Amino acid sequence: MAEAFHIVRDAEPERALIMAVWPSGHDGEAELDEMEELLRTARVATVGRIVQRRSAPHPRTYLGPGKLQELQVQFHEAGAEVVVCDDELSPVQQRILEDTLEVRVIDRTTVILDIFAAHAHTAEGNLQIELAQLEYALPRMRGLWKHLERLGGGVGTRGPGESQLETDRRLARKRVTLLKSRLARASQHRRTTRARRQASETPSVALAGYTNVGKSTLLNALTGSDVSMADRLFETLDPTTRAYVYNGRAYTLTDTVGFIRKLPHGLVDAFSSTLEETLAGDLILHVADASAEESERLAQQQAVDAVLDEIGARDIPRLLVLNKIDLVDPVTVRRLRNANPTAVLVAARTGEGIDELEQAVAAFFASRFEPVELLVPHAQGATLAALYALGTPIEREDTADGVVIRAHLPASEARRFASFRTDGA
Repeated sequence: MAEAFHIVRDAEPERALIMAVWPSGHDGEAELDEMEELLRTARVATVGRIVQRRSAPHPRTYLGPGKLQELQVQFHEAGAEVVVCDDELSPVQQRILEDTLEVRVIDRTTVILDIFAAHAHTAEGNLQIELAQLEYALPRMRGLWKHLERLGGGVGTRGPGESQLETDRRLARKRVTLLKSRLARASQHRRTTRARRQASETPSVALAGYTNVGKSTLLNALTGSDVSMADRLFETLDPTTRAYVYNGRAYTLTDTVGFIRKLPHGLVDAFSSTLEETLAGDLILHVADASAEESERLAQQQAVDAVLDEIGARDIPRLLVLNKIDLVDPVTVRRLRNANPTAVLVAARTGEGIDELEQAVAAFFASRFEPVELLVPHAQGATLAALYALGTPIEREDTADGVVIRAHLPASEARRFASFRTDGA
């Protein structure tokens, strides 16, 4: 049954024909270019495209009857092996198309699930993928037992084929429940970790953006880590949190899965625990590709904003970061600065603009922290322990009178240790 909704990975890339339905006046070439890039990431070669202009897809066959015949001819002429739809097909549409064309038909969700399955590296990531695959496959379970459906007796009798299909569905639903339970436990563990960070009031910054705009490269540039940053869609699926220190203040930075247009809702639901890391941020760095065409970049930004709103991040402050300025000319850089006066322009690959980004993030959190100098008597060991428990980077100097502490403390904590201050505040 897996072959019905997974892309087969052979030594040679499969050859796909893409089909799409656009309303009149809609230019979806960029969307099909993205579909081709998704297929390339899934190791599938695109050998043709077919587009029909109509107000809405046909409810049963997606394409209209005439266009469907044209698809059959083009499919064989191009030497294609699979038809890929740029939208999500309903179970009925997929079944009728496969029966009519007598070829394998997959949709956008199938392609994305295949890529996610290839790129998930953690136990939780694999659980999320399996959950999304099962929930997608459940209404599409058919075919394997189709040849047994007529073995049952009279009216109201269920044959062995139908019984087996129901057994499969029951087992799949049971597995879905188990996966959701395991993901809930993982989510609880992550909430506990976040609670410890929040107790120290460590500023939490989340990276969000369209897939392949350089979020992981930016994470590496800011934190000095070595997260994979290959030039592939959805290279990062599992949330990655790293810390960095700027002017004596620690910050956490989290990179999560990239977004795309028409991200299937099932994937948003399955990855809700991962996307919680975005919701946990005090500030979202919305990373966009400065080297993309303006219309394409704005469309990508709108797609990201839509997903952020969908997962409940509407009220979290966002700072636009235009990455890859090393790939554009100086005139374009000036134009981008003028058009986006509150954005920070960076080249994560070369390090250009990283200092300005660190300053912008620090400025956002500036009101929350206060530089202090304390003199803690040697006998006040409990006070020293309380300071270190905050998790704040501390500069310590042991003197005859006591321990001199220099740090950036949350405003509330600075008041708590006011009796030890020597800086006149």
